[in-house]
Amino acid sequence: MGLDLAAYFDRIGYQGRASADAETLRNVVAAHGRSIPFENLDPLLGVPVSDLSAQALGDKLITRRRGGYCYEHNGLLGYALDELGYGVERLAGRVVWMKEPDAPLPALTHNVLAVTVPDEAGRFLVDVGFGGQTLSSPIRLHAGAVQQTRHEPYRLLELPTLNEPEYELAAQVRGQWQPLYRFTTAPQPRIDLEVGSWYVSTHPGGVFVVGLTAALVTDDARFNLRGRNLAIHSRGNTERIRFDTAAQVLEALTERFGINLSDLDPDVDVEARVAQVLDS
Repeated sequence: MGLDLAAYFDRIGYQGRASADAETLRNVVAAHGRSIPFENLDPLLGVPVSDLSAQALGDKLITRRRGGYCYEHNGLLGYALDELGYGVERLAGRVVWMKEPDAPLPALTHNVLAVTVPDEAGRFLVDVGFGGQTLSSPIRLHAGAVQQTRHEPYRLLELPTLNEPEYELAAQVRGQWQPLYRFTTAPQPRIDLEVGSWYVSTHPGGVFVVGLTAALVTDDARFNLRGRNLAIHSRGNTERIRFDTAAQVLEALTERFGINLSDLDPDVDVEARVAQVLDS
C-alpha cells in the first residue's frame, strides 16, 4: 500500500496542482519544509527508527503529527513524489558539516533524493531532511554553478574519485562556503537505508541519541534548536534564545515547531530526559 497523498497534502497545507512538473516540485518541497519539523525525539528517548515504509512514515509524520530526521523526511517525500509520477532515486551521503577538513570520513548516514521531472532533462537534488541547513528548494544535480534557493545559495562540487562520480554539497553561510555532505548517485535499496537509520537512532554516541535537536524552515527564516539554545535566522539577522528549563524547551517544541508531544510514550519522563541534554 502506498502513501495517502491527500493526507500528506493536508499535513503540509498544499493546495496546488498535483502534477509532476518542476513548479509543483518546488512548491511541495517548500510546503513540506514549513510544515513538518526536523526532530530526533525518538532516538533521544530510546526508540529506534528502523521502519521506513510508507505506512510507518505516514503514521508518524502525518497522522500523529510528529517530525523526524533525514531518513523519515526524505522517505516520506520520496513516497509522495512517487505517487505524483516523478522519477525518484534514494541516495546515501556522508555528513561533513562542521568537521575538520582532514577528519576521517563518517559513515553513509544521510539520505537524499535524486528526482527526475517527466519530459525535462537532467535531475534535481532534493533534501528536506538536513535540519537547520537543509535545502529549502530543489537544485539541479550538476556540479559547478551557484544555485539560489528560497534562502541561501548552494553549489555542488564534483570530487576526484576512481569510481563513480562523487559530489559535495556546500552552502554559502555568512559569506563563506561551508561543505555539508558528500554523496554518489548510486541508488540505495530500502534495506540499506533502514540499516543506516537504525544505526543513527541507536548508536550510544550518536548525535541523535545524546542530544536534542529540532529545526523548521519557513519562507523567511530558519528555526534551529539545540538543547536549550534556539536560533532564529532570518534574512540578515539572527535572534538567539536560551531557555532556562526543560519545561520551556518542551513548550518551544510544541508552540514554535508544532511537534505533537502527546504522541510520546506516557511512561517516559520526557522532561527529565530533555533536562539531561540541555547543554549537549
